[in-house]
Amino acid sequence: MPHLLDAAAVRTWCALALDALGRAREEIDAINVYPVADGDTGTNLYLTVESAARAVDAVFDGHATGGTTAGAPLVPGLPDTIRAMAHGALIGARGNSGTILAQLLRGMAEVIANPPAPDTPDASADDAELLRTALRRAVASAYEGVARPVEGTVLTVAAA
Repeated sequence: MPHLLDAAAVRTWCALALDALGRAREEIDAINVYPVADGDTGTNLYLTVESAARAVDAVFDGHATGGTTAGAPLVPGLPDTIRAMAHGALIGARGNSGTILAQLLRGMAEVIANPPAPDTPDASADDAELLRTALRRAVASAYEGVARPVEGTVLTVAAA
């Protein structure tokens, strides 16, 4: 079974997420009411994803300058790409929402960058199962990263 979850998919997701947040950031800013109606949640999420996307692009750029394999440019592996995404989000996290998003991406990266060893029962899991496990870990990571989790926030959205 071919893998659809690869470095290119992570790069595409970052670009699509950045575009979607760019279009929705004012609307998200307008509904931001907890804990303070500071009106910057959409902007903070956008800037956090922008930093993640830049980090992913940098990994691709670094591999592209490294030569070719059989005439095709070198591309980074999934583990390097997903770790770069999570690290970029952490470095560029803005506000509480950006920090929580960085924790979500970190949790996903923990699972995706370290899939089960080939000789374990879980090793036969397909990309969908790997992503499902990664999303569950992402939510747990985000809740662990918040001293006093409050429902009705981005944590609740992630859990849903």
